[in-house]
Amino acid sequence: MSQLTIFNENQAPAASRPLLARAKTTYGFIPNVLGELAASPTALESYMTMSQTFAKGGLTVIEQQVVLLTTSFANNCEYCVAVHSTLALEAGLERDVIMAIRDGEPIRSDARLESLRQFTLSIVRERGLVERSDVDAFLKAGFTKANVLDVIHGVTVKTMTNYLNHIAETPLDEAFQAMAWSKPILSHAH
Repeated sequence: MSQLTIFNENQAPAASRPLLARAKTTYGFIPNVLGELAASPTALESYMTMSQTFAKGGLTVIEQQVVLLTTSFANNCEYCVAVHSTLALEAGLERDVIMAIRDGEPIRSDARLESLRQFTLSIVRERGLVERSDVDAFLKAGFTKANVLDVIHGVTVKTMTNYLNHIAETPLDEAFQAMAWSKPILSHAH
């Protein structure tokens, strides 16, 4: 049970209603996290706008999902890991890559995506205070300086809902149940 009200498009504050209607058109339903965000029309609008602009950035759809899934893993957000595991599968990301990210393990089948995962983890864990060597390794993997900003953008977008889900204890929507997740108990230090 959520700690916050999960609004639908009929009961939400007036300014949130058209945004929830748009989400319902996009997803076929209103994800619980968006229903919670609707309590603050500006927070909902901000999240939806940042998500849309992130999708237009310089990363591919697959790379975007790696950033969003990795951020959710690093922030221990069970809701968002399940959501982005589902969306990543739908986008065509290989299941073994998704499972590696969910398990906090290296992506062995794709060095470029592993570099993206590592850089995203560094940004989240170090709160942006990454080493020059982290940026250099990311650029060496074929990413651009603009992609550094794309990753920061994705981390920012996802951190908003990761934190909301921690506070709200957002229940997982049925559409994402097949990819439900809880943080693994790791035997080695990170």
